[in-house]
Amino acid sequence: MSKKGPISNRGSIAVAPTHNGTPRPPAPVAADGRVRVVIEAVSPSVAGGFAVKRAVGESVRVEADVFTDGHDAVGAIVRHRRGDAATWSEVRMTPLVNDRWTASFDVLAEGWHEFAVSAWVDHFATWRRDLRRRAEAKQNLDAEFLIGAALIEHAAPANAPSSEPLRDFAKRLRTPAPDADRLVIAQDEQLAEFMRLSGPRDFSATSGTPVRVWVDRVRARYSSWYELFPRSTGPDARTHGTFRDVIGRLDSIAAMGFDVLYLPPIHPIGRQFRKGKNNTLTTVEGDVGSPWAIGGPEGGHDAIHPSLGSVEDFGALVRESNTRGIEVALDLALQCSPDHPYVKRHPEWFKHRPDGSIQYAENPPKKYQDIYPFDFECEDWRGLWNEILRVVLLWMERGVRIFRVDNPHTKPFALWEWLIAEAHKRDPGVLFLAEAFTRPKVMHRLAKLGFTQSYTYFAWRNGPWDLREYFTELTATNAAEYFRPNAWPNTPDILTEYLQHGGRGAFVVRAALAATLCASWGVYGPPFEHMEHEPAKPGSEEYLDSEKYQIRAWDHDRPDSLSPLLGALNLARRNNPALQQDRTLRFHRCDNPAVVCYSKTSGDNAIVVAANTDPHATQWSPVHLDLGALGLTENHPYQMHDLLTDQRFRWQGSTNVVGLDPAACPVHVFKVRRHQRTEEQFEYFL
Repeated sequence: MSKKGPISNRGSIAVAPTHNGTPRPPAPVAADGRVRVVIEAVSPSVAGGFAVKRAVGESVRVEADVFTDGHDAVGAIVRHRRGDAATWSEVRMTPLVNDRWTASFDVLAEGWHEFAVSAWVDHFATWRRDLRRRAEAKQNLDAEFLIGAALIEHAAPANAPSSEPLRDFAKRLRTPAPDADRLVIAQDEQLAEFMRLSGPRDFSATSGTPVRVWVDRVRARYSSWYELFPRSTGPDARTHGTFRDVIGRLDSIAAMGFDVLYLPPIHPIGRQFRKGKNNTLTTVEGDVGSPWAIGGPEGGHDAIHPSLGSVEDFGALVRESNTRGIEVALDLALQCSPDHPYVKRHPEWFKHRPDGSIQYAENPPKKYQDIYPFDFECEDWRGLWNEILRVVLLWMERGVRIFRVDNPHTKPFALWEWLIAEAHKRDPGVLFLAEAFTRPKVMHRLAKLGFTQSYTYFAWRNGPWDLREYFTELTATNAAEYFRPNAWPNTPDILTEYLQHGGRGAFVVRAALAATLCASWGVYGPPFEHMEHEPAKPGSEEYLDSEKYQIRAWDHDRPDSLSPLLGALNLARRNNPALQQDRTLRFHRCDNPAVVCYSKTSGDNAIVVAANTDPHATQWSPVHLDLGALGLTENHPYQMHDLLTDQRFRWQGSTNVVGLDPAACPVHVFKVRRHQRTEEQFEYFL
């Protein structure tokens, strides 16, 4: 016997020592030891209890590991409901492999939903399965039929009218008859369905706290953004543009197929430390400053720059945009110029230097003397939060349902979680885009907290390997449950080296990649249409003569404008459901490392994109398609219809060749048209 003696304590639960002598805590006592089913690894879910995201009309495919001891069969369901519903709906789960089960349900309304998995030992299914095995083994089945009848009767309460069919099945099983006849009764699919609906679920297990699902309107999933500076919509660079001038641009923006018009801050601009052209620290008469230096004598975040127009003019812009299927998105930048009314009214909301002056924004070694950041650790942080909410709700009342949030990663996470939740209480359809070019974990945290969409690293992912790795991460991992990417090839802050030196071909391929890799994409419009590519200085990603610091005038009738391309891309997106979601993105193998190929599918709709990422030279490559993913077969031809050039190609099999010239068109956006039944029909089809 061990020298340690018996492992028992009188009057207490035994605590056995581990191999190293330290006590092992006792196992928890089950609330009901008859609950034998285990439910694990429920998906989708987001760590930390954050919500899974969907848009109206999408499905939630639930999976879980469901199993029990021994060899009994189990039954499992997904219970789901809207957040304010009193009752639950149910969907029966079906087994996949290795004790993995699945079921799906659709979400048809905005707002909160939730689901949970419930499972139990299914004694009727166990009996039915074993009965077949006993019959095949030529065993005596008399007792088995009586056991089955008892199980059916247990599911049929005596006074329930709906139980009559079940009682009839039980009676027929109890009535002496040849085994073959009673086997037919036992295997009746109508009986099985009755039992699935009414069978007892004794000692059920539940997956725990329901998984929350936040359901957005469709524009959260699928949107095309166009950014412009309203002050640059006037007739020339000497005339400050107005909201009325922006209205004059709406038809051309709608013709290009954009459905979100994003405006940088439209508020009064500070005068102290105003930045001059090309971000100089000195100004001359006529310099208009940066719109992100918010606030002046005319007002702050709730006011409109007087040169743009009035509140009524802004309302007219919102209405005129909506009539064209366009929504106005407004910039939400939580910072102030030294002239902002908050500086005088609420100095406690800002950090102060030892000499009593307010600390301006810095990102060493950069200094932003024209901006004061809020101090979110100030004593009156609740007052600051409430004021930010007031501003957001005010603009919502003025017709804004989309906010592009400037640098959200430099403000507290708790603020965003609270603010977005409060906005959703008033309107669950309000959307928030996070402009957070920062560390991946920070970007993902913001998405989990409630941001609808997020900017991505797409601008700097230029090669096929980079694109494949990054977008696989965004669309084929658990990140897809909460992080919705929005791909932009350029912004007022980002003119990549690829665009600086790649020529027209670089602009074309980057637009096509953004518009087809992501269901949501955007362009900083006029500079992209005009292929602006001169940096402020070598090595910089800032534009020369940036609109952030001066008014520009744009010739929208230029013959080399990329607006027809942008229109063709958005038309392809609008006509093909495959491009309106990201969940079916699949990459296909290319032999040439400069060429990338991928596809998206939605039902019978399939799109294949092949792009040359070398903007300087024609590249040829075999592409090897996964035919099964596209609904194609090896032995039948199919048509590849290029939606940008209207060319049609006849392909067959998994391997075909593409040649892509950046001087012509460096990308194919193919719509796959499957083969017809006969060769004659196919030739006509071509």
